[in-house]
Amino acid sequence: MRSGMIAVVGRPNVGKSSLVNALVGRKVSIVAPKPQTTRHRIQGVLHGEQGQIVFIDTPGMHLKAPRALNKFMNEAANGSLQDVDAVLFVVEAGRWTEEDEAVVEKLKHVKAPVGLAINKVDKLSDKGKLLPEMERLAALHPFEFMVPLSATKGSNLDGLLKELYARVPEGPALYPEGQITGHDLAFTISETVREKLMRALAQELPYALTVETETIEREGALLKTSAIIWVEREGQKAIIIGEDGGMLKRIGTAARRELEVLTGARVYLKLWVRVKNNWTDDPQALHRFGYQQ
Repeated sequence: MRSGMIAVVGRPNVGKSSLVNALVGRKVSIVAPKPQTTRHRIQGVLHGEQGQIVFIDTPGMHLKAPRALNKFMNEAANGSLQDVDAVLFVVEAGRWTEEDEAVVEKLKHVKAPVGLAINKVDKLSDKGKLLPEMERLAALHPFEFMVPLSATKGSNLDGLLKELYARVPEGPALYPEGQITGHDLAFTISETVREKLMRALAQELPYALTVETETIEREGALLKTSAIIWVEREGQKAIIIGEDGGMLKRIGTAARRELEVLTGARVYLKLWVRVKNNWTDDPQALHRFGYQQ
């Protein structure tokens, strides 16, 4: 029996959350086609024949941190590099940026073994460029292994797991059988609603909002819950509510349907929208909304 913790790191939008979800076999991290969707360290638990791996999905490491929320996300990602059995650095095939370079610099100070996952290889128009790219990346850091893969297509995940299991120690399971996330239901509810918001709203608005689960009640097979969507300005509140409440209803319906799949219960979800001025740059507000190291 092997058991260990692996931090999954990289710049924003390289597919870390999609990869963790694919490895665990169920959705534990929200996914949206926008950078910095992940804000917290998310624990996803894989129960396999060889043992148990706890993946720590982290916020994307980014160079610019203009607000307290950005600094929190960078600190959360940096903190995940400590006290883990291995680190998995995820990059996007065919695309290398300054932010990738900055992650490599941070990895130079990590004591745990570091492996490299080259994601989105299915999107490479010229597969012949993959081998030269792997040779170039190998020169940047003494990676323990390099695995090209596609999280969304599920290709070469077995090859990655073989490498990861080899890097976690022998030991008892960290989580009981059947538990696939290290977070509670309130966190799952707020993150599910936030994902639907990020997918429904354009431009910068998703980065000015957060979701706080307010109540959870169980009545037999019915799960009754309410959540508050916090924004920074009254104008943002109006956009989320939409004409005749249409946008808010659409978001609530999408979140409710997914929560029913995740919980196996019938769900009644009530959403409210409230304003907290400048919350993304207010350390006290961040702490209240669950942004804690």
